[in-house]
Amino acid sequence: MTIVIHHNTDCGTSRNVLDIIRKSGTEPVIIDYLTQGWTRPQLIGLFAAAGLTPREALRVSKSPAVELGLTDPSVSDEALLDAMIAHPILVNRPIVCSPKGVRLCRPSEAVLGLLDRMPPGPLYKEDGEMILDAEGRRLD
Repeated sequence: MTIVIHHNTDCGTSRNVLDIIRKSGTEPVIIDYLTQGWTRPQLIGLFAAAGLTPREALRVSKSPAVELGLTDPSVSDEALLDAMIAHPILVNRPIVCSPKGVRLCRPSEAVLGLLDRMPPGPLYKEDGEMILDAEGRRLD
């Protein structure tokens, strides 16, 4: 199974999701979107597949969203997409694509539904909260 993760190495949630994917026995295709950037068709496709609007995918914390005036509800989806292309950090992450679907994996356990195999437990979130117990049972 091919899994693609749109990844930010500086993000604890993104690193944790990458680790969960690897522990499931899959080495994903890793796209460093901060380096590669985004295209409009790519964002539109990812958001549609994940059932997100550009506003729902907008990263507000630790991004220039407020400074750029993007949190105002009157800002259009087109303007948000333009800003996301100009400032890739504005897209919330990680976004994971697998044959089972596309999701913004926040919280990190959202990735579990995209995997063919559960990783062995116990498994923890980046904040130390347990996701899977020692028998591999989900705790959410």
